[in-house]
Amino acid sequence: MAASALFILDLKGKPLISRQYKGDVGLGEIENFMGVLLQREEEGTLTPVLTHGHVHFLWIKHANLYLVATTKKNGNASLVFSFLYKVVEVFCEYFKELEEESIRDNFVIVYELLDELMDFGFPQTTDSKILQEYITQEGNKLETGKSRVPTTVTNAVSWRSEGIKYKKNEVFIDVIEAVNLLVSANGSVVLSEVVGTIKLKVFLSGMPELRLGLNDRVLFELTGRGRNKSVELEDVKFHQCVRLSRFDNDRTISFIPPDGDFELMSYRLHTQVKPLIWIESIIEKFSHSRVEIMVKAKGQFKKQSVASGVEISVPVPSDADSPKFKTTAGSARYLPERNVVVWSIKSFPGGREHLLRAHFGLPSVEREEEEGRPPIAVRFEIPYFTVSGIQVRYMKIIEKSGYQALPWVRYIARSGDYQIRTS
Repeated sequence: MAASALFILDLKGKPLISRQYKGDVGLGEIENFMGVLLQREEEGTLTPVLTHGHVHFLWIKHANLYLVATTKKNGNASLVFSFLYKVVEVFCEYFKELEEESIRDNFVIVYELLDELMDFGFPQTTDSKILQEYITQEGNKLETGKSRVPTTVTNAVSWRSEGIKYKKNEVFIDVIEAVNLLVSANGSVVLSEVVGTIKLKVFLSGMPELRLGLNDRVLFELTGRGRNKSVELEDVKFHQCVRLSRFDNDRTISFIPPDGDFELMSYRLHTQVKPLIWIESIIEKFSHSRVEIMVKAKGQFKKQSVASGVEISVPVPSDADSPKFKTTAGSARYLPERNVVVWSIKSFPGGREHLLRAHFGLPSVEREEEEGRPPIAVRFEIPYFTVSGIQVRYMKIIEKSGYQALPWVRYIARSGDYQIRTS
């Protein structure tokens, strides 16, 4: 059993939703949970699993809500947390935003969904696309879209309905890589990793089987192709539609896809990444009455690629005023509520350098303590580019009717948590 009860609480600990799957945990236990949570929070020893007596509380916080699953057994904690995050995902699909107000406005549909999401403490149907086939919503009211549960729920392929038809059969594949980077003040890379996702948008008729081929290093070594132009994928996670046994045997990614948008897989690469946009900054103070900041940005990616939507957030002293800017590209604006200058460049080709000069006035009184400067944060997106070198080698689409389908592939590299320290 995964959980004996599920509660949704407001920030004061008042239960908004209580769903019992095995009636051995009452509302009184929730008061104990809040007491333990507040005490641990004060002590700085808060953990995702809290225990009071014989009851274990597994909880997550989302917006102004606590989602709490309880159990008295040594359950599978990973399963419970996966389920809680899936509940959040499904509710967001239905209500756009999951917060206290959306729960209060949709009590009926929330209970209907919880009945389908879990039964006797075990997760059941958690795919929002399938749930929307028979639990439909209009405004705050629940309507029964169909008089009976669709056969999809009891099929071996519970994530795809039968009888889907399209005039034009297409698959769109997005390979998106986010670069997490932390550079120290002396210019050395402290943290460097790539977090990738492969997202599909599927418009295919019938029940097709898809096979995706990547330049996976393990596959290349198994087939004797060597290591050239291959990528070693780590922490790979798949959508439930992927046949894991087939992947374990021969590294083939084979699956019957859900209809529409979904994330097929994610991966991570702990590798030394050359900073795609390199930042250097110099800060000079003059007589404690003004400060001058010079920032140089250089695109360290191939010249035929172009970064778009570049935003460089440069921290400035909290008492700065009278800003003046000069840039060789883009525009700069001062955000006093965040104590930053945001330098925006719409188009940044690889190999180029751009400069920003900013002048600020400062109060004449010298501060006793020097402020610790936050890091410079960078945002960007580079289409038709990957950091890891991952490639979609092929996408085979097999369906019994034998129709022809077109796969389209797009690569995007973007910033994740990308920061350069200046002190």
